Amino acid sequence: MNLRAGSVKQARQEAGLSLAQVGKGHVTAPAIFLIETGRTRPSLPTLEHIAQRTGKPVEFFLADPGGVSDEAKDGLVELESLLAHGQYQDAIELGQKLLSLGSSAHRLGPIRYHLARAYLQLAKPEPARELLRQASSHFESVGDVLMLAECLGSEASLAYMTQQPSAVAIAERALALCRSLKSVPESTEARLLGVLASAQLAAGAWEKAMELYKEAIEVAGSLQDLRRLALSYHGLSMAYREMGQTEAAIRYAQRSVALLEVLRERVSLAASTLPSCRLSSLSLRIMLTDETDLELGRASMILSLSELSLQEGNVDAAAELAEQSLRMAEKMSEGATAAEAHMWLGRVADQRGDDEAVDREFEMALTGLSANGMTERLLRCHGMYAEILERRGDLTSAYVHMKKALSASRPGLLRDKGHQSAGRAGSV
Repeated sequence: MNLRAGSVKQARQEAGLSLAQVGKGHVTAPAIFLIETGRTRPSLPTLEHIAQRTGKPVEFFLADPGGVSDEAKDGLVELESLLAHGQYQDAIELGQKLLSLGSSAHRLGPIRYHLARAYLQLAKPEPARELLRQASSHFESVGDVLMLAECLGSEASLAYMTQQPSAVAIAERALALCRSLKSVPESTEARLLGVLASAQLAAGAWEKAMELYKEAIEVAGSLQDLRRLALSYHGLSMAYREMGQTEAAIRYAQRSVALLEVLRERVSLAASTLPSCRLSSLSLRIMLTDETDLELGRASMILSLSELSLQEGNVDAAAELAEQSLRMAEKMSEGATAAEAHMWLGRVADQRGDDEAVDREFEMALTGLSANGMTERLLRCHGMYAEILERRGDLTSAYVHMKKALSASRPGLLRDKGHQSAGRAGSV
C-alpha cells in the first residue's frame, strides 16, 4: 500500500495509542514502527487493522491516487461490464482479485459496491451486507455523497428483503442524501423512492408506500424509465392488494407486466438489429442490464397476477400464471419467489379438490420459504395451509400448522398460555 507520509504516526498519536497497542493482535510494535517511518509498506489487511485500531478510514492513510495502476483502472471497468452482462460469478472472482491489489486502494469503495451487487444477484446476502457496509464507510469518508446514497439504497433493499427493521431508516437517509445534492440526479432519486416505498410496504405501511410509489412514478416518468415504472406499478399493486382493493391491484399489476413485455421486445429488437445500429457500448450495456433486471423481477410480478386471478375466481388463469412464475423463478434462482409460486399452486389445487397436490405444493413452499429465511411469508403459508386442512377435516394437522404460525408471529405466546394454564390448574 502506498501511504501518505506521516499518516500512520499521526493517526496513532491522535488516538493516544502506543506502537504495541496499534499492532495488537495482528502485527508487532517494530513492524508498526517500520511502517510509520516508511521503511516498509503494509498489506491491505494490515492497513485496515491500523485503521480500525486508530478509528480512521483507510482513505486517511493513502497517498495521492494519481499513481493508481492501469490494472486497477481497467479492472474496475471490466468489473462493471461483467455485471452489466450478468456474469456475476466472474465479477466476484475479478472483484476479489482487485481487492487484493495494493494499487487499487483508492477504488476500494467502488470495487466493494460492485462486488456486493454481484453477490446480491446470486442471492448471497451475507457477503453483500458486509461489502456494502464497507463501501458506505468509504464513500462517506471521501465525501462522495451520490455514491453513498446509491450504496445506502442497496443496503436498504437488502434490509427489507431480509426483513430487517432498519430498512426504512436506511432508505430515508439515502433519499435525504440524494436530495441534498445541488443537482439532484432524477434516476437515483426515482430508484431510492422505489426502495423506500418497498421498505414501507414490507413494514406494513400500505398508504405511505402507495404515496412513495406514485412519487417514484412521477419522477421515473419524466425520464421515460419504463423498467422502474414497471417496478413501481408492481409495488402499487401489492399495496392495494394488502388494503383489500382487488380491482385497483389487478389494474396496476397488469400495467406492470405489460410494461415489462414492451421493454423485453425493445431489447430483443435492438439486439437483433445491432449490426446496423449505431449504439455505443455504454448504451448496449444499459440495455443488457435492463434485460437482466426484467428477468429478475418478472417472476414476482406475474405471481401477483396469479394471486389476484385466484381472488377473482379465475382458477385456470391463476394456475397458468403461477406455473409461469415458478419456471422464471427457478431459472433466475429466486428461491423465495419459487417457494411462493408453490404456495399459490397449492391454493389452486385446493380449489380443484386435489388434496394430494395441495399437500405436495405446500410442503415445497414451506421448505423453500424456510430455507430462504422468509419469516413473514412462512407465517402466511402456515396459516393458509392450516385453513385448508381445517376445511378438509384434518384438525390435528391444522393445529400443528396454526401453532407454527402463532409461534412465528408471536414467540412466547404459546409458552405464556401454557404457564397460565399450569397456574390455573395448580390453583384449583
